[in-house]
Amino acid sequence: MEPRAHSFHKSERVTGRTLVEWLFKGGASRSMSSYPLRAVYALKERAVDESPVRILVSVPKRCFKRAVKRNRVKRQVREAYRHNKQLMGQRMSLMPGQALMVAFIWMDDRLHDSDEVERKVQSLLMRINEKLCQ
Repeated sequence: MEPRAHSFHKSERVTGRTLVEWLFKGGASRSMSSYPLRAVYALKERAVDESPVRILVSVPKRCFKRAVKRNRVKRQVREAYRHNKQLMGQRMSLMPGQALMVAFIWMDDRLHDSDEVERKVQSLLMRINEKLCQ
């Protein structure tokens, strides 16, 4: 395994208004949930220098009024993804011209343990992986 396999770079984030709007308003996106998380994902054509899997983490202000709590949840989700991203990387290596965009959206108004958040992210990634195999 390469030493940077468990890192999370900026190139692995969904950035830009047009890309976010495409992910949520495009007809190609699919959604699934594993409470307290919901994942919206879509495949798109991949540019040469683009990462094969890119994610976005969103915690609505209506769930947590305090930014400290919102940032904690986002950190938990990013860390859980960082530990389990090899699940998606292996699948996407079989699809060289495609890039996967995933948005994780928090739906609960209370905090959860990091272990529970990691289990839910792992569950969502495995389910997305199964859907991509079909």
